[in-house]
Amino acid sequence: MRENEGPTRGRRNRAPRGDAVPARQVNYRQLRNPFPPMDVFSADEIAAMHEASLRTLQELGVKVLLPEARALFKQAGARVEGEMVHIGREIVEAALTTAPRSITARAGARDRDVLLELGALNFQPGAGAPHASDLERGRRPGTARDFRELLQITHHFDVLQMMPPLIEPQDVATHLRHYFTMQAQLTLTDKLPFVYARGTPQVTESFEMLRDFRGLTDAEFHAEPHCYTIINTNSPRVLDGPMAQGLIDFARARQVAIVTPFTLMGAMAPITVAGAITLSHAEALAAITLTQLARPGAPVCYGTFTSNVDMKSGAPAFGTPAHFQASLAAGQLARLIGLPWRSAAGSAANLGDVQAANENQFGLWGCLMAGATVIIHSAGWLEGGLTVGYEKLICDVEVLNMVAELCAGARASAAEIGFDALAETPPAGHFFAAAQTMERYQTEFYQPILHDYANFGTWAERGSRDASARATQVWKDILSADRRPALDGARCEAMNAWIEARTKAGGTPPES
Repeated sequence: MRENEGPTRGRRNRAPRGDAVPARQVNYRQLRNPFPPMDVFSADEIAAMHEASLRTLQELGVKVLLPEARALFKQAGARVEGEMVHIGREIVEAALTTAPRSITARAGARDRDVLLELGALNFQPGAGAPHASDLERGRRPGTARDFRELLQITHHFDVLQMMPPLIEPQDVATHLRHYFTMQAQLTLTDKLPFVYARGTPQVTESFEMLRDFRGLTDAEFHAEPHCYTIINTNSPRVLDGPMAQGLIDFARARQVAIVTPFTLMGAMAPITVAGAITLSHAEALAAITLTQLARPGAPVCYGTFTSNVDMKSGAPAFGTPAHFQASLAAGQLARLIGLPWRSAAGSAANLGDVQAANENQFGLWGCLMAGATVIIHSAGWLEGGLTVGYEKLICDVEVLNMVAELCAGARASAAEIGFDALAETPPAGHFFAAAQTMERYQTEFYQPILHDYANFGTWAERGSRDASARATQVWKDILSADRRPALDGARCEAMNAWIEARTKAGGTPPES
């Protein structure tokens, strides 16, 4: 189904109550990218960028702040000088042979499992923002209420297959925040959950909560991935303590780490697309190598988030031609090493206006043409990641739904070609009453959740509401319906009791 059943399916021309309206059978939960990948550089140029990345790791090295990570690199034969680690190409190449090409991550329900491999397609909304915004309450620091509401909105739409931390709930103390975010994910959705890598103690407790709530043994939890994290390098060429520890912790537990250097051209990366992607590729290879040194075969995804800055202000810019080209280049390098990978859309606009829509769609299509396995920040992102907007999320989901429709492809059997419909309709006639039309009119076309195809007069009679106003009603209807997955009451009680005990004991602070 396209999305969870609810009052916001956005159907126009509904049949009268009591009439059976056939449902459109389109699977938005497991998508394949239907578009052939597009190249921006030649094969020789991509090979040269890969070689330059390997040379960077060996000759210039990476600053690794975690002693345990440096020890793993040294044990594998890397040259370690203080905090600088020089990684030979043979170490990287060995790691790439053990990193899995295909990963099945287990969600709370089997029909929501996420496949991570080249050719698969998964969307996430915007993540990690300190602020939330909507037309009724305005822009504000993210709260626990915002976190839960945005989870529910994300859960509602099948086209968003993975749960990210959309906003930071700043009214929840950092030593308790991982309890809150995991509890919210486990009770409000059965999609693949996210775990912050903020030190081994918090990661371990998050794993334990997930394991027990899913009713898994230790062996079962470690046998397959049940959650994921995002690991950002500090460009240029720094792998800090929490991120390095997260790579090790997730690798040893066989949970998914998505490696994502955040390289902005002209700021923390070279100003050219080729230079920035070469740096990003080097940092990603270093982090991927660390996961395989910690545990060969650990599930890991290649990733990049590369765009340019506005050279007038230094502010990040997204949905630009350089952003599009960088995504294409990253896709070429991901295919070169054969790993599933993550890219990103996003917007630097300050509100959900035409600029925001243009930037997000241009960045999105760069990811689609690049063949990204996971596209994060595909809905709701504003201000270059400082805000997730409720209306923006709904408006962007409309586009993602239409992309998902394209993933199903078009058919051309005899029934679709419809010679009988051609035969029964005379010249200058119409097809509204043709048998083929009557059989398919309720299910043939995508019906929007937001867009309004009424003429001007009808639209005016309905209140002349623009897309943002309609989006407000959509998200409010979703929250009002409050639909959640079925839960095991005993497991909920056990989790709540565990959180209460850990909270009384002082919680667990993040590690720096």
